[in-house]
Amino acid sequence: MKKSELFFSVLLLPIDFLMVVLAGLSAYYLRFSELSTDIRPVIFSLPIVEYMQILSVIGVVWLVIFAFAGLYNLRELGSLKTELKRVVFGCSLGLVAVVIMIFFYRELFSSRFIVLTGWLLSILFVAIGRILITYLRRFFYKYGLGVHKVVIVGAGATSDRIVKEFATRRSLGFSVVKRFDDFDSEASAELEDYLATKEVNKIIKADPNLSKADRLRLYDFADEHHLTFKYAADLLETKVLRVEVDELAGVPVVEVKKTPLDGWGRVWKRLVDIVGSLILIILTSPIMILTAIAIKLDSRGPIFFSKLDDDAPLYRIGQGGKKFRYLKFRSMLNKMNSMRYKELADRNIRSDGPIVKIKDDPRITRVGRFIRRFSIDELPELFLVLKGTMSLVGPRPHLPEEVEKYESRHKKVMTIKPGITGLAQVSGRSDLSFEDEVRLDIYYIENWSIIFDLIILLKTPLAVLSFKKGSAV
Repeated sequence: MKKSELFFSVLLLPIDFLMVVLAGLSAYYLRFSELSTDIRPVIFSLPIVEYMQILSVIGVVWLVIFAFAGLYNLRELGSLKTELKRVVFGCSLGLVAVVIMIFFYRELFSSRFIVLTGWLLSILFVAIGRILITYLRRFFYKYGLGVHKVVIVGAGATSDRIVKEFATRRSLGFSVVKRFDDFDSEASAELEDYLATKEVNKIIKADPNLSKADRLRLYDFADEHHLTFKYAADLLETKVLRVEVDELAGVPVVEVKKTPLDGWGRVWKRLVDIVGSLILIILTSPIMILTAIAIKLDSRGPIFFSKLDDDAPLYRIGQGGKKFRYLKFRSMLNKMNSMRYKELADRNIRSDGPIVKIKDDPRITRVGRFIRRFSIDELPELFLVLKGTMSLVGPRPHLPEEVEKYESRHKKVMTIKPGITGLAQVSGRSDLSFEDEVRLDIYYIENWSIIFDLIILLKTPLAVLSFKKGSAV
């Protein structure tokens, strides 16, 4: 999901609220206008201040109803006809809610004219707001802003139609950057080289006659490189867990959903990360200050571990396999990080995978051993969560040299942002094998929910305190 789509989807919330309020105000002033009162005098009292209070509550209730009615489902730009159907459906549900409220709270107001006129005007106003947003998105698409860069795989008429449609209708928001008739090993290698320097957002398999080997290779390639995968027929059987059907160039196209976080889940998780990290930074700031003082008194070197032995910046691999600057409190003697691959390589107890864990590490300082024991060294990661490169909950971020040794199936853990804690961390911490850790992280990615995050966050302190003393660090 591109950031531009998230922006426009979130923008719908205040615009819909504004339109609902404007519709209610218009209905109010129409009822009290001279034209209406001449036909039917007003026999009730409804001051504008009291009405605005009621209208504000109704506006919020309608947004909730719109959400349940699917008006805020994150999707690519669809037809205006479909969007207008959703608006009529959502506003009609809102009308039902208002009628129920009036039934239980008679003192709200009893004007059937205002209720019915407000409903009709809300359909009109909300539709206008969404039409404006739609045309604004299409305007940006025409100039290449927020456009999806697409790879088409297929040699048939369906592929030709999609390519032609995307080329002639730029307002759809798709740009075909590569096309392959099939997806053999040579095509896979070519696309791999292209991705090294260019951006791709989606792969569309548009040929239902593509061989089974090519179909599976294409799906695995999209999964490994964190690309949205769409296909024009239901030929993936057991490989597909979550799908969403849409229409592109008149062709029914199915999108494989990697995680519930691809959509509004991403928005809610980001809000929780911002609020949660701010609260935790405030609460843990005395601990971080004391830790910084203790590190300076205990050994020579910087407070934070943010650079390698050659003073190059320290990176971790984040969402989509992208590097990000990383830091935590220094827990080792200065400039001894590279020893893990040389002098201390024989002490690695994680030979089951690419991750290096040194048992009884002689590089750890006295303060370092304590702050690692209680995961205090990772508290600066809260600032990375606030910045947006990490999340409170997710797979742990790994080193670039470790990720280079990943097999294809391991790379799915980079579908989402890395986290300070995660399902693997509360299920065994360093005692888990690398394969078990990956399986748990993938399970979390495929079954994410806000409740799941809260459960993991609540379990984290217990997992830290129960971490066995003598385990590898």
